[in-house]
Amino acid sequence: MANRILASILCGVLFGIGLVVSDMVNPARVLAFLDVAGDWDPSLAFVMGGALVPSSAAYAIKRYRQRPAFDTEFHVPTSRSIDASLVVGAVLFGLGWGLVGLCPGPAIASLVTGRWEAVLFAVAMIAGMFVYRIAKSWQTAPLRLH
Repeated sequence: MANRILASILCGVLFGIGLVVSDMVNPARVLAFLDVAGDWDPSLAFVMGGALVPSSAAYAIKRYRQRPAFDTEFHVPTSRSIDASLVVGAVLFGLGWGLVGLCPGPAIASLVTGRWEAVLFAVAMIAGMFVYRIAKSWQTAPLRLH
């Protein structure tokens, strides 16, 4: 268990450092990438492309292993269906990313900058997660009439 926690922390720190070094915690850079009709900045495409290298390597290694080093099984999505939940989530993600230039990973990493905008975004994101969980629990809870 301790190895799993340590590995998770190290991966998160490495990911955060990568986001800071690549300047993906800078909303202006992300918004410039999305501005294809204006002053387009292609640097985010290179960051995304670079992320494919370790991801592809991980999937290749997975084929030859029974389980990961620090868990009992691989946790890989198996569903290939496109449902309303996926579409709504993708739309909300895209709207948030396009409006403010941050998504969850860079938002958390940008907290090290101390900018109030980053803190506000992170607080709103976490509040949204709690609202979703509450709404989801109401949806699955049985109706009780007293």
